Amino acid sequence: MNTLHRHAARAAMGAMASLAATVAMADALNVPEVPIDATLVRNYQCQGGKSLKVTYYNTQGGQSFALLLVKDKAMLFVDTLAGSGVKYVAGHYAWWTKGNHGDLYDLMADPNAAPIIAGCTSSPGK
Repeated sequence: MNTLHRHAARAAMGAMASLAATVAMADALNVPEVPIDATLVRNYQCQGGKSLKVTYYNTQGGQSFALLLVKDKAMLFVDTLAGSGVKYVAGHYAWWTKGNHGDLYDLMADPNAAPIIAGCTSSPGK
């Protein structure tokens, strides 16, 4: 990784920490350096009777964030490369969506492990 990438990674990590603190203390995501174009709330029904509320934040620059509770802790996920759908990562968790479906993975688990929350579906417009 070259110096420019290291500096960009450090800046992104600092911004994510700032965003997480902001989200934890406020109803709206407001970081002047990251202007939000759209906010979308989706309620997912998952296997095993579980449910997830996910708030998506889309920026003017095309970056996306997803805010959801993981083990009763609010976590702000950032979009990353995915072969299919949209993959959001926070810490060692990944929220992977495709259309109205999503699964939550623990990235520290065995690579073949099932999602920790699976088969989540959201109805369009809800």
